[in-house]
Amino acid sequence: MPGKKIKQTPDILIGLVVEALSDKKALNPVILDFGELKGAVCDAFIICHGNSSVQVEAICDHIVAEVKKKIGVAPSHVEGLENAEWVLIDYFDVVIHIFQETRRRFYNLEQLWADARITVIKTTE
Repeated sequence: MPGKKIKQTPDILIGLVVEALSDKKALNPVILDFGELKGAVCDAFIICHGNSSVQVEAICDHIVAEVKKKIGVAPSHVEGLENAEWVLIDYFDVVIHIFQETRRRFYNLEQLWADARITVIKTTE
C-alpha cells in the first residue's frame, strides 16, 4: 500500500535498506540516527552514493522492491529520479538519500546533521 506507515521498528527497515545497498554496491553508506534529538523530522537518514545516474536509480529501485517484497511497505514518495543526481526515498520514520558523488559532497548532509549519531556501514569491495 503506498504511503503505509511502518508498523515495525525503524531498525527492521534500516536493516533491509542496508542489505539492499550492499546488493547494489552503494558507496560510503552511513546512518544518521536522530533518536536522541528533540524535534527531529524522522528517526534516521541513510545516505550513500553511486558512480552514475544509472547506479543511483538501480539502488533506489532495489531498495523499494526489497522493502515491498520483505515487509510489504511502499515509500510515501520518491523524488529525484528525473536526473538521478539526488534521489530521496521517504518511509516516514526513515529517509534514504542516494546521491551521485559530486552532489553528496556539495550538500554534505553528514556535516549539516552532525549532531546525529553517525554509523558508517562497512562494505565489501
